[in-house]
Amino acid sequence: MRKITVITGASSGLGAEFTRQLFCRYKKENISREIWIIARSEEKLEELKNELTSKNEAASTNPVASDNHNSPESTIEIKPFSIDLGGKAGAENFNDLLKREAASSAFEIEYLINNAGFGTYGPFEKMEVSREMEMIELNCTSLTGITGYALPYMNKGSKILNVASLASFMPLGNFAVYAATKAYVLSFSIALRAELKDRGIKVCALCPGSVSTNFANIASNGKRKLVWHGKDPVKVVRHCLKQTEKNKKIIQCFLKWRLTALLSRFVGRYIVARYTYIFAERPY
Repeated sequence: MRKITVITGASSGLGAEFTRQLFCRYKKENISREIWIIARSEEKLEELKNELTSKNEAASTNPVASDNHNSPESTIEIKPFSIDLGGKAGAENFNDLLKREAASSAFEIEYLINNAGFGTYGPFEKMEVSREMEMIELNCTSLTGITGYALPYMNKGSKILNVASLASFMPLGNFAVYAATKAYVLSFSIALRAELKDRGIKVCALCPGSVSTNFANIASNGKRKLVWHGKDPVKVVRHCLKQTEKNKKIIQCFLKWRLTALLSRFVGRYIVARYTYIFAERPY
């Protein structure tokens, strides 16, 4: 049976890095897998596929570069799918993809990484309401639907990784809707983990703080190109994959992030929201 890894929001940032590292892991372990990379940008997905395919071809022509050159060759297929995952319609688009693929041959989703999402900076009353609702639709509704549609294709040993945020532990001024959506993701992940324990399906929530991706550029409408004090996405993903194998409920890669989450239990939620509204302004 085909073994599938699904990565949403794979065209850039953490999603692209998950794709790179899992591709390298499967290649090193000499196992055959399909990696489905899903995002709206067909061009960026193809670029990522070509990047990994060219590296793979270069390695295969150099026997010194592979420790497994005397072993049967693994087959790792990158399959890009340009899909708008937003909202209920986006989740239905994903379900249609599953049905089409199942019609050709049976498969098992071994790994589902729900990474698609975005945030916006600024006070809620000054935000475009339709954009805020789009955020809720993608960060919450789509993730819920994708997970639900994927579960029938998952078996004992399958893994679900939902990308939440350090913001999920507290309400944040100037970041109100984003923090609320990620609180949903964290809560949903923990409850789902409890429900799926008897099926042997692991559910983990990644709760990163600032990571050096394109997040800030999108959230600020181009006014802040880089995330302040952002951590290296390569390190974040590497740590996350290791912790997922250890079946950690909540994954936080750095001590500062873990301490922030811990301290949030002892500070009033309103106090945090008011403080961040006054002292943590973000360009928008």
